[in-house]
Amino acid sequence: MDRKKQRKNTKAILCVLIIAVLVIIVAAVFVSGWLRKNSGTEGTGSQDAVTGSEEPSDEDSASEEGIKSGEVSYNGKKYTYNSHLSNFLFIGVDTSGKKDTAVGHADAGQADTLFLLSWNRKDGGVSILAIPRDTMTDIETFDLSGESLGKSRDHISLSYAFGDGGHKSCKLTKEAVSNLFYGLPIQGYCSVNLECIPTLANAVGELTVTVPDESLEAVSSEFQAGSQVILNADNTETFLRYRDVHASQSAINRQGRQVAYLTAYLTRARELFGQDAGFASQLFTDLQPYMVTNMGNDLFVDIMGGASGDVASSIETIPGDGGESGSYDEYRVDDTALYELILDTFYTTEE
Repeated sequence: MDRKKQRKNTKAILCVLIIAVLVIIVAAVFVSGWLRKNSGTEGTGSQDAVTGSEEPSDEDSASEEGIKSGEVSYNGKKYTYNSHLSNFLFIGVDTSGKKDTAVGHADAGQADTLFLLSWNRKDGGVSILAIPRDTMTDIETFDLSGESLGKSRDHISLSYAFGDGGHKSCKLTKEAVSNLFYGLPIQGYCSVNLECIPTLANAVGELTVTVPDESLEAVSSEFQAGSQVILNADNTETFLRYRDVHASQSAINRQGRQVAYLTAYLTRARELFGQDAGFASQLFTDLQPYMVTNMGNDLFVDIMGGASGDVASSIETIPGDGGESGSYDEYRVDDTALYELILDTFYTTEE
């Protein structure tokens, strides 16, 4: 594999892809909560979480493996995995069309955008963790015959590349993310390629967004920091996709634009839901030609059926610092901070 060529091929990067599917799920949860609130009914959900019982051998060490979905001791406190959670991995792939390749050829494309969505089936709450594409972690690699070479430390985006461009690629990335999160159970995955952007943009029409920083000022005068711009099918790709490949950590710097877009998209999607309850289902159907997923319509129905009340959602990037190694960007995770974020997000504790 020409790894340098792959990593430099940033023109194919399109982080909006995963946002499209996140919009479907988060908007569905928001709207179904509104419907239940106004109909006087409650949902209980039916998607069971995976459970386990392992814990770190050293209760105060964040570097120990073994945080599973059972009980964990840390800094003198006992934490119990929240069994009401279901976790889903969303992957934006930097290719056009669904890649047809073989395990080990390392040409399936890269997991250019990664979001881990956690849905609380009891209260309808949603949290979203962004995982930078340059996160350094252990990924499984293969030779050209498809035989595993074991795990090696590399960019998490490459975990997808060693698969088949389909379910195997998704599973390899899911495994890499689960291992990064100390064995966190992930119930479902969904990858989308860059051809879905017209469908995404046309589904909601024009959006008004405030430009969060100056990262696009060199591209167009309309994208001045702090200004409001109208995004449509003509300029949405630039707003979400562009980054200065010569600037270190440009993939991280553009994230503010993606969050601004997601916020505006959610607002509009909720309005459209109010007008037509079939909006999310139709958008999901329209995006299917660009997706690989083990999440069927029944799961989306479960999510909508399980949400109740008002939903609070948040997007947070896993803790770490950007750096460089040779000519490549790296994102180095703060292991202790990540461990504590996992406990705060996926576990409960009694004070």
